[in-house]
Amino acid sequence: MSEKKKSGSRAVFVEAEPDRLAFEAELWGRGLTAVAGLDEVGRGCLFGDVVAAAVILPPGLVLDGINDSKQLSEKKREQLYDVIVENAVAWSVARVDAATIDRINIRQASRLAMKTATEGLQMAAEHLLIDAESVDLPVPQTAIIKGDFRSQTIGAASILAKVTRDRLCKTTWDALYPGYGIAGNKGYGTKEHREALLRLGPTPMHRRSFLEGILSEQISLF
Repeated sequence: MSEKKKSGSRAVFVEAEPDRLAFEAELWGRGLTAVAGLDEVGRGCLFGDVVAAAVILPPGLVLDGINDSKQLSEKKREQLYDVIVENAVAWSVARVDAATIDRINIRQASRLAMKTATEGLQMAAEHLLIDAESVDLPVPQTAIIKGDFRSQTIGAASILAKVTRDRLCKTTWDALYPGYGIAGNKGYGTKEHREALLRLGPTPMHRRSFLEGILSEQISLF
């Protein structure tokens, strides 16, 4: 739902804040306590793993500031990461590498990462809330459009996944493959990243299927 606000002579539509516990509350009301939120990050990157998280929060817990991780500052995400980990009943993070992404495609790799994260939880989930996807598990699940914005539990998973992947970019991956600006661009196809690909060529962690058609005339992929 959106609200119309006047700005000078223009009408500006601002999306209203949702009840971020509406989906969870309905499930809690049915006696389900192990409600897991799932999300992934890095789906559109040229480089690196896709990272997913699954998290189960205590029924009724309200965490201020939870939102789609992309809408939060890096500092805020880091703060909320600690709060989520401290309060979660169970949480898990999983990764799927570039070679697998190239082999099975990014959508299936994202679903695999979320499935693996769910299987890594310290307790069995009774219901899955997923950001606009499904996973291949015999667990009841609800796919929610803009789930990381509309559900606190999915938003929490989004933050865990985003912080995990950003930390990998800034430390491990940037040090492993210097020159591509991975610490800054996080593996996305920025001008800096594309220019580095032209100079240096792709690394083993670049998604070859993503580079086809983008740099096919300049780079020999194989």
